Amino acid sequence: MRLLIVEDERRLADSLKRRMSAEGYWADVAYDGGSGLERALADSYDAIILDVMLPVLSGYAVCSRLREAGVTTPILMLTAKSGEYDEAEALDIGADDYVTKPFSSVVLLARLRALLRRDGRDGPKTLQAGDLTLEPRSLQCRRGDTRIELTAREFAVLSYLVERAGQVVSKREMLDEVWDWADELDPNIVEVYVSALRRKIDTPFGRRTIQTVRGAGYRLVPDGD
Repeated sequence: MRLLIVEDERRLADSLKRRMSAEGYWADVAYDGGSGLERALADSYDAIILDVMLPVLSGYAVCSRLREAGVTTPILMLTAKSGEYDEAEALDIGADDYVTKPFSSVVLLARLRALLRRDGRDGPKTLQAGDLTLEPRSLQCRRGDTRIELTAREFAVLSYLVERAGQVVSKREMLDEVWDWADELDPNIVEVYVSALRRKIDTPFGRRTIQTVRGAGYRLVPDGD
């Protein structure tokens, strides 16, 4: 399940992305209203977490333009403002829910799940690749009936590969999607996690699920052929 977070407070935005990733969601981040609007129009998201006070375009303007463009993606608005008129304005222009800062991440996640249920979406789905099963809600991994213990980061890397099974995925793509502050990291860190995953999901079972494509990246082959 893919989310878009539009928040100009970088520490908060990055913190939200980490928390959403830990819960099994894939989250993209935009730090101003203009780029947030562009992303929301260009890509398909299951929900948008949208701050009200943003540079370039306000959250109100972004929400209004998305609805005018026919985008029906559920929108959860965040704001430091409080008051029934602010909440009414957010709802009147097309937002689906409204949370006032400071907020608890537990409450935010509960409101997001409720929003997705109302929209007919009930959170991250089970991922399957051959007899490899990933449960994003519980961060559980199984090969057939055998449970495999993974760290949260290993789970995120494997989930990204499973969602793109059969495709070649570069180290840079994985860094950008799975790690925060990816620009500051050595891309070779991806090799470390891929090696760890192979030792857990492939070697004990005589499989070659995660394959190296020399000079390009990695490809997950569901049946390990």
